[in-house]
Amino acid sequence: MRGGARDERLMTVMRPSPVVSWRVSPVTPSWVRLHRLGAVLADLCAAGLGAAAAFLLRFGDLTPYVLPYLLVSAALPVVWCCAVALARAYEARMLGAGSEEFRRVVQAGMALTAATAIGSYVTKIDVARGYVVLALPLVTVLTLVSRYALRRSLYRRRAAGACTRRVVAAGHAAAIAEIVGLFRRESHHGMQVVAACLPGGRAGDEIDGVPVAGDLSDVPIAVDQHAADTVAVLACPEMDGRALRRLAWRLERTRTELVVAPALMDVAGPRIMIRPVAGLPLLHVEHPELTGVRQLVKNVFDRLVAAALLVLLSPLLVGLTIAVRATSPGPALFRQTRVGKDGRLFTILKFRTMRRGSEEQKITLVSDREGVLFKIRNDPRVTPLGTYMRRHSLDELPQLLNVVLGHMSLVGPRPPLPEEVARYGDDVRRRLLVRPGLTGLWQVSGRSDLSWEESVRLDLRYVENWSLTLDLQILWKTWSAVARGQGAY
Repeated sequence: MRGGARDERLMTVMRPSPVVSWRVSPVTPSWVRLHRLGAVLADLCAAGLGAAAAFLLRFGDLTPYVLPYLLVSAALPVVWCCAVALARAYEARMLGAGSEEFRRVVQAGMALTAATAIGSYVTKIDVARGYVVLALPLVTVLTLVSRYALRRSLYRRRAAGACTRRVVAAGHAAAIAEIVGLFRRESHHGMQVVAACLPGGRAGDEIDGVPVAGDLSDVPIAVDQHAADTVAVLACPEMDGRALRRLAWRLERTRTELVVAPALMDVAGPRIMIRPVAGLPLLHVEHPELTGVRQLVKNVFDRLVAAALLVLLSPLLVGLTIAVRATSPGPALFRQTRVGKDGRLFTILKFRTMRRGSEEQKITLVSDREGVLFKIRNDPRVTPLGTYMRRHSLDELPQLLNVVLGHMSLVGPRPPLPEEVARYGDDVRRRLLVRPGLTGLWQVSGRSDLSWEESVRLDLRYVENWSLTLDLQILWKTWSAVARGQGAY
């Protein structure tokens, strides 16, 4: 009986709807076409500049010997764009999202270099190695820089509400509310939820300001009514394999993009692998690498970079030390006990930003934050110099010594206080599986403006998905976050 009811429900979820006026010729959003055109033009310019620079550096002047290389330099922009296209770096889903776009550009550069080497060997053509070694890496780097500039421009337009994908979200109300909040906070992803469909949903209801378009069977109708170009299916038992397959069939007529968010929403792609077993596509999830060679490489990298930064920034550190001592009585450095990896205690170093007796005044103040953190906007205990240093994270620079000593990493979760850890739940304690960081996802995603729940989610996402590549991305983004000085107090 239950099996029959279930089959009937599945048939209802994906039943054909005669009232849908299908858009038989889907139109790519104009901003997608313009962004792709901009990427092609940027790649042409980058390849032209790289080829010209390599030619001038390698040959210097025009002689009959170098004329073939002049022709090669003229043709390289077109060849380069073809290589990038073969690497599928012009696909709409790659542009302006994640690191996959940059990875495919690097793949194109490596593939073209390998093809040049193999082609010269097979055809016995004597190629000036110096030209190839200069031209192709330079073209790749310039392309990455131009793509990054295009992405920043796209992010600015998305922050203003333009260049977004219109999304119909299908799932339960709690999951839809979570993803709506996430897309609103991180507008640079360019995803705007315009309608929601949920089991038993009724048109006219709302979820965090998003109109409910109906039941799960109404997803194609909602796509047509709200001119959506993407459907996001969230973790939902009602949308099993059969129902999802039927939905995909109905959406392919309009080329509407279908994305599925699994229950493991904070597990990164490299840890997920589709493994077919007995005809079933099983999702295999690798365990996070918390020990081993990669952790050793991270530790060595952290200490070497921190030591180099201490040397390079020594004049700034001396200047800040003098300024702190001159503007308020007390020591220049502030020492505090924090909790590190596996719950081990260590003494963190920071430039002092508060007046004497600040800890005694703490009990008379009311925190602005929910959760276990204590944070106050316009804290009366902070000195004027301390306010400036906090805004630009200059007070954190002495922690480079903690990194050299192995107490911390350059990138990791926020280093907590012992009283905060005493209030941690089991899930939050996973933050202690890695060394705390001088910066992290919390630093580049809002800093003190984040809620406690969002800070925990970002820290756990880092613990689950850390990699040296992710560390480099966070370090790169940290400079702009610190320069803007937003969310720090």
